[in-house]
Amino acid sequence: MARLYADEMFPWKVCELLRTMGHDVLTVQSAGNANLGIPDDEVLAFAINDNRTVITLNRQDFIKLHRSSPEHLGIIVCTNDTDRLKMATRINEAIHQEEPLIGKLIRVVRPTS
Repeated sequence: MARLYADEMFPWKVCELLRTMGHDVLTVQSAGNANLGIPDDEVLAFAINDNRTVITLNRQDFIKLHRSSPEHLGIIVCTNDTDRLKMATRINEAIHQEEPLIGKLIRVVRPTS
């Protein structure tokens, strides 16, 4: 089980599915940080302070953050997939393959058709 922090644009349904798979998922919205325009580095800092791995669709910015600030509890960058169950399953599998997540950048990519 992973402790995850989903940024503001991450799909709610995927968060719900990850919870059913046993993960502790906190969203920006449920943390009371919705619609505040919080910078990505502060999202990462919040996750670190709450012992969580960031999960995001914002690949470019969080890859840069990983390179400049590798002292974190993990960053999972994903490509979006309208099949939310498949997306959640890929994330779950990546988490289990990569645990522990500390300091890692994990890419979860939607397969091309």
